[in-house]
Amino acid sequence: MKNNHFFDRDIVTIKDFSRADLEFVFDATDKVSSLKPKERGQLASARTLGYIFYEPSTRTRMSFEAAMASIGGSSLGIFDPRYSSIEKGETLYDTIRTMDLYSDILVLRHQMDGSSRYAAEISTHPVLNGGSGSEEHPTQAMLDLYTMKKEKKNIDGLKICILGDLKYGRTVYSLLYGLVHYNVEIYLVSPPSLRIRQESIYGLTEKLKISELTELDDELLSKIDVLYVTRIQRERFPDIQEYEKVKGAYIIDSNVLNRLKSDTSIMHPMPRIDEISKNIDLTKNAIYFKQVAYGKELRAALLALVLNESGL
Repeated sequence: MKNNHFFDRDIVTIKDFSRADLEFVFDATDKVSSLKPKERGQLASARTLGYIFYEPSTRTRMSFEAAMASIGGSSLGIFDPRYSSIEKGETLYDTIRTMDLYSDILVLRHQMDGSSRYAAEISTHPVLNGGSGSEEHPTQAMLDLYTMKKEKKNIDGLKICILGDLKYGRTVYSLLYGLVHYNVEIYLVSPPSLRIRQESIYGLTEKLKISELTELDDELLSKIDVLYVTRIQRERFPDIQEYEKVKGAYIIDSNVLNRLKSDTSIMHPMPRIDEISKNIDLTKNAIYFKQVAYGKELRAALLALVLNESGL
């Protein structure tokens, strides 16, 4: 692929990328997915991915590892701070400097806002944001957009409902920043205490059609193309009693499904707790496990683009 603007580039915020950039990644993902294993395995041969996860992760960490392995590279890192020198009091600065010496590219997940940008300033190698505090999760947003494009054929024209924890959900902010580049209608549904942080979406209302609601009423359910469900994040609440007031506020079950359009797609960045009933999983509407699978392919493409000047 020509004109690879991703080579040696940090991926800290999706705000840094244009629609053309996103479509470039989507095309690269399609190409990587179509490669034969031997050809695909040469994209990161003898290269090393270093990961540092201060917060728990299943899909982000494992998809990066699986993606790196699929393009011929290897991975090493910290998946639990208790089993590293972080437990002894090592600073983020020293941890990044050390991992930078062992790796060709780094992925960081940290509970502190601004952590990935800080790491990018320290590291001599590219840094990919695997989730920074309640700010952003840019590669998740990229794969969410890719999922919409693959499953709905076109992002433009979609009516998208984003449901749940909109205050602390970093996937929500990255997704909204990415959707700015498309002609869509957005419905934000949450309890009043978990409304979107207005300061974090300043200016977005000038670029996106956004409506804020508290209920999943019949009128809304009957017109949306995508229902993007998020978990009420217990770990983000400073007061556990506040969490108890809103947990289980929305449950996507057969009753909700029957009120949706027959072709409405249900997405979730995972992990899921109880906000989507298990009996939804086998319906044609549930695409959240496809979303998981697309994560490996898109991250493989991103890693290949960042590591190879000539692209794919």
